[in-house]
Amino acid sequence: MVDVPELVEQARQGRPRAVARLISLVEGASPQLREVMAALAPLAGNAYVVGLTGSPGVGKSTSTSALVTAYRRAGKRVGVLAVDPSSPFSGGALLGDRVRMSEHASDPGVYIRSMATRGHLGGLAWAAPQAIRVLDAAGCDVILVETVGVGQSEVDIASQADTTVVLLAPGMGDGIQAAKAGILEIGDVYAVNKADRDGADATARELNHMLGLGEARAPGDWRPPIVKTVAARAQGTDELVEALEKHRAWSEEHGVLAERRRARAAREVETIAVTRLRERIGDLRGDRRLSVLAERITAGELDPYAAADELIAGLTGEETAG
Repeated sequence: MVDVPELVEQARQGRPRAVARLISLVEGASPQLREVMAALAPLAGNAYVVGLTGSPGVGKSTSTSALVTAYRRAGKRVGVLAVDPSSPFSGGALLGDRVRMSEHASDPGVYIRSMATRGHLGGLAWAAPQAIRVLDAAGCDVILVETVGVGQSEVDIASQADTTVVLLAPGMGDGIQAAKAGILEIGDVYAVNKADRDGADATARELNHMLGLGEARAPGDWRPPIVKTVAARAQGTDELVEALEKHRAWSEEHGVLAERRRARAAREVETIAVTRLRERIGDLRGDRRLSVLAERITAGELDPYAAADELIAGLTGEETAG
């Protein structure tokens, strides 16, 4: 058993091993997870969470590294959650070494963690919300969450971040992909990376046009800016940080930040509750109640919705619907 109060205190002091241990408890769904979350709850809520998403190859890791440099130059402590595809063999993160961010590995003001999706769709690991809370409670001023880059399904980041950055690059058909993926709806800031390539201006123009299509913004509403960057040379990074800070200020002024954080907490509670219910239903496999319901459905005596009502009633003690 882990001494949770001691571990939390060490994390507050910025000790990387303690932070790593806490996130490992989260990822492993430790029996002590409740105790960990209870200890972290009063300490969290101060970090600014920035999500970075986009198709594979647009330069998410390089852009994340450039942002880390910029925020460290401003004296901020930075946490990075880099969500990677899962190894089909070990379940671990395939890109765990994070070569592109190795320059920050020895900086005590930066904590970098790769997390595996472990089959979770939406571009984020299921444990990401709790891992964000660990980094928040450990004193990070800014937390950068880089998604797996799976394209059309990675929209979960919008529900986990205070500000979502969507990265695109010229010559990758991103305009069409943006429309297909729905990322035009989740971005608060857009960055056309690799802007030293041919077609960068055209990509920015096309994106600006698409953002204007069907838009019905009231005066004072946020209009996502488009920033051109060359992350590999840190060009445009200061402009990107400026855009992020403007969105943060606007969100605070208009109550959007507080509302997003309430919605994030509600979603987390819902996910935990649904997971627990699913576990209880899973325990019924091989149970006679589930077999009887299945037999009645195949015999035409019961429809699946009525069967589900009976199952839920058995789990919760509630009366069946209808």
